[in-house]
Amino acid sequence: MEAPVFEEFDPESDCDCPGCAARRRASHLFSPAPSGGHPSAHRALVVATATAAALGAAQAAPAVAAQQAPDRPGVPAGDEPTTPQGRKAPLHGPAGQPARPGVPTGPVATPPTTRADIIRRAKLWVSAQVPYSMSAFWHDGYRQDCSGFVSMAWHLPGNEWTGSLDRFGTRIAKEELQPGDILLFHNKADPEKGSHVVVFGGWTDYTHSYYFVYEQTRPITRRQATPYAYWSHSDRYVPYRYKGLTSPAPGDAGVIVAGAAGANRPVGGSVSATSFPGRAVFGPGANNSYVTLLGRLLVERGAGRFYRSGPGPRWSAADGGATRAFQRAQGWSGADADGRPGPRTWSLLITGTGRNIGAPPATDAGSGAAGAPAVPPAPRVPPYPGRAVFRPGARSAHVTQLGRQLVKKGFARFYATGPGPRWGEADRRGVEAFQRAQGWRGGAADGYPGPETWRRLFS
Repeated sequence: MEAPVFEEFDPESDCDCPGCAARRRASHLFSPAPSGGHPSAHRALVVATATAAALGAAQAAPAVAAQQAPDRPGVPAGDEPTTPQGRKAPLHGPAGQPARPGVPTGPVATPPTTRADIIRRAKLWVSAQVPYSMSAFWHDGYRQDCSGFVSMAWHLPGNEWTGSLDRFGTRIAKEELQPGDILLFHNKADPEKGSHVVVFGGWTDYTHSYYFVYEQTRPITRRQATPYAYWSHSDRYVPYRYKGLTSPAPGDAGVIVAGAAGANRPVGGSVSATSFPGRAVFGPGANNSYVTLLGRLLVERGAGRFYRSGPGPRWSAADGGATRAFQRAQGWSGADADGRPGPRTWSLLITGTGRNIGAPPATDAGSGAAGAPAVPPAPRVPPYPGRAVFRPGARSAHVTQLGRQLVKKGFARFYATGPGPRWGEADRRGVEAFQRAQGWRGGAADGYPGPETWRRLFS
C-alpha cells in the first residue's frame, strides 16, 4: 500500500535558526531609503538595526525554546504572535460602529464549502504575503488579522473575531483534526492578550506533535510547521470543525482529504455526509471513487497488509479480502462476511466505529487477500531531535544515528572513519549531498538537517 499522504514541508522553510529568522524579519521591516534621503546613513541604520535584531534573537532564543518548545532548540521568539485581536465587522470594513463582540444575535449563516476550498483560500493569502493589520481590509473584503483570515478561509459572510468563531464550528478532538479545521484560543479575561486562531493544514508526521499551520500574524500571512497546539498557551487552544462543510460530488477524486494516517475520513465523518452508495458499486468489474474510498477506510482500520499498491478505483481481490477481514473483526460470519460492503459495513467504516482488523495469525503472516503476500509495514521515522544537536562541536547519539543513515542511503563517501557521535564536516557534507539529491538549492541545502530533511532521510 502507499504510505499515508502528508502535506510536504517546503524546503525553503527548512531553516528556522535565529539568524535566518532575524534576516527574514529584517527584510520585511526595512525598505529602501526614500528619494532625497541620505543612502549611506539609511544603510548604516538598517545594518545596525538588523545586526541588533539578529543578536537579540540569538540571545533570546534559548530561553524561549526552553519554555515553549523544548524539542526545537533555537526557535526564535518571533514565531509567537504578539498581535491584538480585532472585532466583528462586515466585509470591507465596519459600516459605522463595529458589531458588539460576544453577543449572540441568533442562528449564524454557514455557507457551504469544502476542505479543499478552505486550504486553497488560505494559500492565496500566503502567496500574496498579506500584511497583518487590525484596521486594514484585503481586496476580498476580509480584515487582515488572524480572525479575519479564518473568516476568509471559511468564507463567512462577515469578519468575525475569536469570541464568535466558535459559533460557526463544532468542537472536535485532537485525533479528529483534518485540513481546514481550526485551533482557537480566546482569552475571555483580556481578548487582546494572547487570543489567536489558526487553520490546521495537516500533521507533519505520524507523531502528531507538529502540524502545518496557516495563520495571519505579524508581519505577513505564513505557513509553517508548528508544535501542537501552539507555541504558547498550548493547553488553551480548542479544535473546531466548520459547520458548513460539504462533501465533494460523487465520482470526484477529491472525496478523500489527504491528511495524516488516521485522518482519511470523508468530510463530516458521518453517514449523512457520505451515504451508502449501494452494493452495485462494489464487486468484480467495479471502477469508481467509492471503491477508492472503501479501500482507504479499510486501510485506516488495519487492512494495509492486503494491498500491494493503492487502494484504487478498480475493485480487486485485495478490496474483497480487506472487507471480509473487517466484517469478521465485528464477529460476523457466513453471508454477513462475504467481502462485499453492505449498509452496516459502510456505516461502521464511515463513522469510525466498530472493531479494527487485528494482526494476522502467525501461520498466516505471509499471505493477504486471495493469497497475495502481505506488505511489511513502513518503518517509522524516529522523532526529530532538534537543530541544536547538529552544530559544530555537538556530540550525541543522534549524530551517529544520522551518519549511519547517510551511509545506508549511499552518502558515505565523505567519511574517512565513522560515522561517530561528534558532529563534523563529513556529516555536514553528507547531509548537503542528500539535500541536493532532493533537488534543493541555496539555504535549503546548507548541510544542516531540519525536520523535513530528517523525515526524508529516515523514510
